[in-house]
Amino acid sequence: MKKTTASMVILAIAAAAAIAVAQVPTPQPAAAPQAPSQAAAAPPAFQEPMPPGPNPNSQYRLGPDSMPQDGVPKGEIRGPYILPSQIFPGTQHTYWIYVPAQYDPAVPVALMIYQDGQAFKDPDGDLRAQNVMDNLIYRREIPVMIGVFIDPGRTPQQPEPTPQDWGDHTTNRRIEYNTPDDKYARVITEELMPVLYKEYNISKDPEMHGIGGSSSGAIAAFAVAWERPNDFRKVLSNVGSFVNIEGGYVYPERVLASDKKPIRVFLCDGRNDHRGFRPDGTYDVKWDWFYQNVRLMRALTAKGYDVNYAWGMNLHGQKYGGAILPDMMRWLWRDGPVSTDPNDMVERSFRGPAAASKN
Repeated sequence: MKKTTASMVILAIAAAAAIAVAQVPTPQPAAAPQAPSQAAAAPPAFQEPMPPGPNPNSQYRLGPDSMPQDGVPKGEIRGPYILPSQIFPGTQHTYWIYVPAQYDPAVPVALMIYQDGQAFKDPDGDLRAQNVMDNLIYRREIPVMIGVFIDPGRTPQQPEPTPQDWGDHTTNRRIEYNTPDDKYARVITEELMPVLYKEYNISKDPEMHGIGGSSSGAIAAFAVAWERPNDFRKVLSNVGSFVNIEGGYVYPERVLASDKKPIRVFLCDGRNDHRGFRPDGTYDVKWDWFYQNVRLMRALTAKGYDVNYAWGMNLHGQKYGGAILPDMMRWLWRDGPVSTDPNDMVERSFRGPAAASKN
């Protein structure tokens, strides 16, 4: 992991690292786990060339920060709840609420929203965000925060996304998450946030609001902060789909052409993410996930944004992002208040659960 400067990234676009675009379904190498690509449920049509050596995901494993730990108070996941949408008429969003053991309704807390919520909260998945929040809140490495795991919109007749099928072909995910406009930002700020404010004591300070996601969920998270920086200031992007699914490759140019916005961004991607090569061998730069993530990083850096990034060897999926999720969270939330008083034994102790009567 590196803090960006103009000279810190040398980009190589290698044909040997290519993979087919999302509209041209591709299988992963034989040893690779299924990645949540935009065509995960479709039959394979093209076998990507891969670099020699081990599976690109083989080095990425969850660490102790992502696992339940003895003595750490566990938060509660409440739900599922249904949020009807007027912004995307006829659709609804399923969501769950993570309430940390330390939540005290008398004290305003931070907020972190995760797109594709079913994947981020999967107890056997690659992310396990609720464990990360449990551990980091307990150790005062991030503030006490409410977590929201929200799935893409769907009609009541459409199936709920699952870890095997994130819903690109069965829900509103593709349009909702990937279109570079403000409609999904309105879902979060105009439909979800009023419900959260009513039920929980969440700080109104946008610096206390973070949002994240993987793949299309990552570009959706970026769009929320980009369109509504007075509501969200922290963005966590894993293998973000800043490509031509619905025109999302435009963000680097928008960043360069716009006044700097007060947002903080962590970008995570891998050299073996989808690389924009089609079955006939032609290359389309607008479908190169890794290159488009690097382009966005460079644009943010050029404009002086508070941006960090990590480029791994990974395929499209959660393996690398899950392994470093605790570090991404620490970096995004690093500026929480801290006491340096050596006699402050509250600050120097772990965060215990709030009094039972206050939960």
